[in-house]
Amino acid sequence: MTDEYLFISDCHLDANNAEIGTNLVNFLRQRALAAHYLYILGDLFEVWLGDDDPAPAHTEVIETLFDLSKTTRLFFLAGNRDFLLRNDLAQRAGIEIITEPVLLNLGKQKVVLMHGDLLCTDDHDYQTFRKKVRSSKWQAVFLQKSLLERQKIATDLRSESSAATALKKAEITDVNPDTVLSCFDRHSADVLIHGHTHRPGIHHYDRARTRYVLGDWNPEPSYLSWNSAAGFVLHDPRV
Repeated sequence: MTDEYLFISDCHLDANNAEIGTNLVNFLRQRALAAHYLYILGDLFEVWLGDDDPAPAHTEVIETLFDLSKTTRLFFLAGNRDFLLRNDLAQRAGIEIITEPVLLNLGKQKVVLMHGDLLCTDDHDYQTFRKKVRSSKWQAVFLQKSLLERQKIATDLRSESSAATALKKAEITDVNPDTVLSCFDRHSADVLIHGHTHRPGIHHYDRARTRYVLGDWNPEPSYLSWNSAAGFVLHDPRV
């Protein structure tokens, strides 16, 4: 039997939207159970402020991931919402933390995995902000604050981000075409898989190159599967 790979992103688990958590638990207990590998390409959580957050609303998902890890290998690549996830939670959830870009060989194709925000190079303000919060210095200072302080800062940052995004043209918050092509060329890749933009779809380029965009869970599941028999299949009700 051929190995099967599944790819998801942008679940945005939130205590205020229990339906997404329920759908993810069902996905992990049913569809993912048949797979050999599951790659979570960022923004599993709407916000993750540090592994010291007890996050009771996410307990069932974390426990279900750990149960799944006994039969399916789980990988996590940070997104812009959960880049503070560390080894404590990874051990609780049975996931392996990986850093982008991730390179895979599936069949005869070379595959690149990313969260996707690094491809949105037209959004200069976001890229500047990303560089700041991804620095080890900023994260060390932030994680030294109390959980209550972190929650307030995160709430303020999300409010500012939402307001700023609402004023931006749609193409600015999407991937830059030249950056995408550069990514293909840099890694000599045939396939690029990412999320982040919440614009699920399949995009074809020259030299038989393909970009798969994973959708956000809103609240229905969105995932990409691969096995040697069927190849890549994007499962999303919007595509």
